[in-house]
Amino acid sequence: MAEPAYTVVSDSENTAEEKSSSAFPEIAIGIDIGTSQCSVAFWNGSQVELLKNTRNQKMMRSYVTFKDEVPSGGVSNQLSHEHELLSGAAIFNMKRLIGRVDTDPVVHASKSLPFLVQTLDIGVRPFIAALVNNAWRSTTPEEVLAIFLVELRAMAEIQLKRPIRNVVLTIPVSFSRFQLTRIERACAMAGLHVMRLMPEPTAVALLYAQQQQQTAHDNMGSGSEKIGLIFNMGAGYCDVAVTATAGGVSQIKALAGAPIGGEDLLQNMMHHFLPNADTLFSNHGISEIQAMGLLRVATQDAIHKLSFQTNVQIDVDLGNGPKINKVLVQQEFEEVNKKVFEKCESLIIQCLYDAKIQIEDVNDVIVVGGCSYIPKVKDLVLKVSKRKELYKGMNPLEAAVCGAALEGAVASGISDPFGNLDLLTIQVTPLAIGIQSDGGKFVPIIARNTTMPARKEMTFTTVQDNQTEALIIVYEGEGQENVKENHLLGYFKIVGIPPAPKGMSEINVCLDIDASNVLRVFAGVVQAGSYKLATPFMEVRMPTVDDGHGWCAEALHRAYGSTTDLVTVQKKI
Repeated sequence: MAEPAYTVVSDSENTAEEKSSSAFPEIAIGIDIGTSQCSVAFWNGSQVELLKNTRNQKMMRSYVTFKDEVPSGGVSNQLSHEHELLSGAAIFNMKRLIGRVDTDPVVHASKSLPFLVQTLDIGVRPFIAALVNNAWRSTTPEEVLAIFLVELRAMAEIQLKRPIRNVVLTIPVSFSRFQLTRIERACAMAGLHVMRLMPEPTAVALLYAQQQQQTAHDNMGSGSEKIGLIFNMGAGYCDVAVTATAGGVSQIKALAGAPIGGEDLLQNMMHHFLPNADTLFSNHGISEIQAMGLLRVATQDAIHKLSFQTNVQIDVDLGNGPKINKVLVQQEFEEVNKKVFEKCESLIIQCLYDAKIQIEDVNDVIVVGGCSYIPKVKDLVLKVSKRKELYKGMNPLEAAVCGAALEGAVASGISDPFGNLDLLTIQVTPLAIGIQSDGGKFVPIIARNTTMPARKEMTFTTVQDNQTEALIIVYEGEGQENVKENHLLGYFKIVGIPPAPKGMSEINVCLDIDASNVLRVFAGVVQAGSYKLATPFMEVRMPTVDDGHGWCAEALHRAYGSTTDLVTVQKKI
C-alpha cells in the first residue's frame, strides 16, 4: 500500500487480522463534503462509481439533526419537510464554520442561520448549538462533521461489503492548514484515516487528465499537452485552477480561491427582501427561527427557479413578522450579488496571471459545482475566457468526488491493466507561508503556487543590540503585508544568539513542505564565518496553535513587543 500522506495522531494502525482479511489492497474511497451537499465514490475495478443512499440518491444533504437522543444526518435521515431542516434542531454549513475563529467574517455571516452561532470577538472558537427540546445543545463543527462521516462510512461499508478506513477528501483551495487539521480530527473521530486532502479543482483536474489520456489512447496517440481552466463554485466556496495535462499527468500551474458561494448569494437576497432581518432574528427565539427558516426556504427556491426562468414570484408569510410578496427578476438578482460575481471574475483573472497563461492558450474551460447552473456564473466564465461554450465532458456535481475516488485508487497502489490509473498530480501551495518580520509585516518564504514538495529558506538578523532571543511566528495566507490578514500557524523561540550589535547576528529560517504536504520549520543561528547553523537548531512541525490562536498573536505582542523581532537580510548583488 502506498505511504499515507496524512497521519492522524489518534488513529491506530490496522491490526494483523485486518491486514490479512483481504488478498487485495484496501482501496480508499473519495468523499466530497460540500457546504450543502455530499457524495461518495469509489474505483470499482474498471471505473469510478458513485454510491447511493437508501433513497437512491447520489447527492445527499450535508446536515445533522439533534432532535432525538441519537443525532442523525442527511445520509440516513429523511426530512418530512424542508422546514424541518430549518427548525433550529439541524446544524449545516459545517464546512463554512470548521476551523474558523469568532472574529472571522464568515462566522459572523453565519449568525443568520437558523441555529445558534454566538461570538465573543476575541479570536476563539465560536459557540454553536442546536435547539433540542427547547434547550440549546452545544456542539462543534468537528463533531457535526464526524457524525456525518460516521453515517457515510456505514453506508459505504454496507454497499461495498468491506470495512472502510482510508479516504481521500476534497477541500476548498482557501482552507488554512489549521482548518485541514480540523478536517483530519473529524475524520479520526469517525474512525477514518485521511490519505489525501485534495483541493477541489485539483480533483477535477485529475479527472480531466484521465479523460484526456483515454481520448489519446482511443486515437492511438500519446496526446499533446492541454491547458485546462477549472472554475468550481459551490454553496460555500469558489475555487479556480489552471492545469497542464499530458499523458495522465496533471500539473497544477496555479490555484486561487475564496470563501464565497451560493450561501452568500442566498444571504444577500434574504437581506434584500428583508433589510432588517438581522435585528428581527437576533434573539433566536423559536418563532424567530421559524420565520428565518421560512424566509430561507422561499429565497432558496427562488434562486433555484431563476436558473431556468427569467423571473419568479415570491410569496412568504413570516408569521408574526412581515409578509413578502414580490416578483424577482434575473437582473435584480445579479445586481444584488454584483460584488460576489465580481470576486469570482477576479479569481479567474488572478489564477491565469499567477499561472502565466494567456486565455488564448487555454484548450478547455471547465465549470463545476452547484452554482454552475446559475446563468450569470456561466456567462462570466465565458466572458473572461472569451469562449462560446464550456467543456461538456463531466457532470458538474460529480466531477470533484470522481477525481477524489481516482486519487484514492492511485494512492492505494491499485493498478489498472488498461492504464486508466496511470495518473499523477503535481500540486502547488495554495497559500503563501512565511514569518512575521520587518516591523510586524508578513514576509513570505514560500510563495503562493510553489510546486510541492518545496524547500525555501531566508536569512534574518536582529533589531536590538545584544539581542539573544528571537521569536519565530509563522503565518500562512494570500501574502498581504499585514500579519492580521493571514492565518497564524505557530510560533517558537530561538535562544542562545551571541550578543552583538544589531544587524550582525544572522538567523536562518527554512520552510519545508514534503510530498505529503507536511510543513516543517527549521531555524537556527548561523555560525560566524560559516553558512552552517549552530547546534542544536529548532525543527517544528506546523501548525502548533489550537483554538485560541486569535489570542496567541496579541499575547505574544504584549509579552515581547519588538524585543525579539527580526528583519530580513538583504541579499548582496
